Amino acid sequence: MSAITEAGVVGAVDKELFIGGKWVPAKSGKTFEVQDPSTGTALCEVADAGAEDGMAALDAAVAAQAGWAAVAPRERGEILRRAYDKLIERRDELALLMTLEMGKPLAEAAGEITYAAEFFRWFAEEAVRIDGGYATAPNGAGRFLITKQPVGPTLLITPWNFPMAMGTRKIGPAVAAGCTMVIKPAAQTPLSMLALASILAEAGLPEGVLNVVTTTDAGGVMEPLIRDGRARKLSFTGSTAVGRKLLEQCAEKVLRTSMELGGNAPFLVFDDADLDAAVEGAMQAKMRNIGEACTAANRFYVQRGVADEFSRRLTERMQALAMGRGTEEGVVVGPLIDEAAVNKVTALVKDATDRGARVLTGGATVDGPGHFYQATVLTDVPVDARMASEEIFGPVAPITPFDTEDEAVEKANDTEYGLVSYLFTNDVKRALRVSERLEAGMIGLNQGIVSNPAAPFGGIKQSGLGREGGTVGIDEFLETKYIAVSL
Repeated sequence: MSAITEAGVVGAVDKELFIGGKWVPAKSGKTFEVQDPSTGTALCEVADAGAEDGMAALDAAVAAQAGWAAVAPRERGEILRRAYDKLIERRDELALLMTLEMGKPLAEAAGEITYAAEFFRWFAEEAVRIDGGYATAPNGAGRFLITKQPVGPTLLITPWNFPMAMGTRKIGPAVAAGCTMVIKPAAQTPLSMLALASILAEAGLPEGVLNVVTTTDAGGVMEPLIRDGRARKLSFTGSTAVGRKLLEQCAEKVLRTSMELGGNAPFLVFDDADLDAAVEGAMQAKMRNIGEACTAANRFYVQRGVADEFSRRLTERMQALAMGRGTEEGVVVGPLIDEAAVNKVTALVKDATDRGARVLTGGATVDGPGHFYQATVLTDVPVDARMASEEIFGPVAPITPFDTEDEAVEKANDTEYGLVSYLFTNDVKRALRVSERLEAGMIGLNQGIVSNPAAPFGGIKQSGLGREGGTVGIDEFLETKYIAVSL
C-alpha cells in the first residue's frame, strides 16, 4: 500500500467523539496521539475525552433508550444487516486502517473484518428470535406470561488486540436486544471503532443509540458512568486485574456484568495425535494476532514420546515466518502493540531461560524502529517459570514435556484462569475424557481456533463471567420479566 493510500484511510476517519449522533470535540479540547507500532511514528490525533464527555455520552444513551427499545426487532436486525454489508464492502480499507494502528498483517486484519462483520449478521438474525413463554400455573388458577426486555443503557469497554471484532461482538447483541450504548475503545486503537461508528450511522442506527468516547483516562471517564446508576449493564473485555476493579465498582449499583478476562491456555499434545494437525493447530493457536490474544496457546504440554519431534516441526514453522510491517507483502509476524509489551515478553523469556529452558529459535528483540520480537520456541520450560502462570501476549511458544494423561490434565488446570484449552489426540475416549476434565469455558479439540460468532465465547474461574456470541449472547442484554395473570 502506498503512503498516500495509508494517509487516505486515516484521513477518512472522524477523529472526534461520537455523542448523540454528532461528532464533537472533547470539552477540554484535548487530543492524544495514535501511533503506528511498526514504526513508532504518529498516525494522527483523536479527541481525548474527560469525565464531562463521558457523562454527555451517557445522557444521550439514556435519552434514546425508550425510543430505541420500541423499535421493531426486524428493523433493529435490518440495521445490523446493512452494517454487515458495509463492513464487507469496505474490508480492504478497514483492514489497512487496523494494520496501521494495531500492527497485525493485512491478511489477518482482513480476516478480522470478516469475523467482525459476522457478529452483525448473526445478531441481525437473533433480533427476531427473542422469545418468551406462556404456561398454566400448577394450581390451574392463573397463567404465567414470560417476556424479555432490553436491560437498558449499557457501557462497553473493548481492548486493542481485536479493535473491530471486540466491538461488533458487544454492539451486535446490544443493538439486537434494543439497548443503547456508550463504548470506550482502547486508547492504542481508537480508529477502528470510530470508523465503525460512522458505518452504523450510515446503516440507519438512530442518534444516541451508539456513543463512542475515546480517552487516555479510562478510569476517570468510565467509573463515574458506572457509579451513576442509570446504565444497567457493563460488558468488558480486558485483563483480569482491571475486571476485578470494575466488578467492585459495579457492585455499588448492582450493575449486570459480563466479563471476558485473561487467559492462560494450555495446549496438550498426546503421543497418539496427528502431529501434522497438532503443529498446524499450534501455529494457529499461538501465532494468531502475533500471540496477542486471550485465547493464544500459552503453555504447550507435549507427551514425552513425541515432544522432540513436535518441537522440531514447530521450530521449523516458526523460523519460516516473515517478520515486518504488516503492510508488507508476505509478512506474518508484525510488531507488538507497544514497548511495554516487548519488555514483558523479554522478561518472561529471560526468566524461563534463567530457570533452565532452552531456546530453539528466536528469543530476542529486533533492532530498528517498531516494537518487534522474534517468533520464539522454548523447550524444557519448567512449570515454575513465570510464563506458566502469566499471559505472554507475544509470539513465544514454551514447551514442557509430560508423561501421563493425569499429569497433563493436572498441569493444564493448575491456573487461576479458565478461558480455553486445546487438546490433540486421535483417541476418541481420551478426547471426551480429557475435554470433560479440563477446566475451561471452551475446548479446541484437534483444532487451534475456537472463536466463532455462532458459538458461546467465554471462560470460567478468573477468565470471566457470561458468554458472548451464539444463541446465548443476546441474553446478556435482556432481562426476563414474569407477569402473573389471574383468571
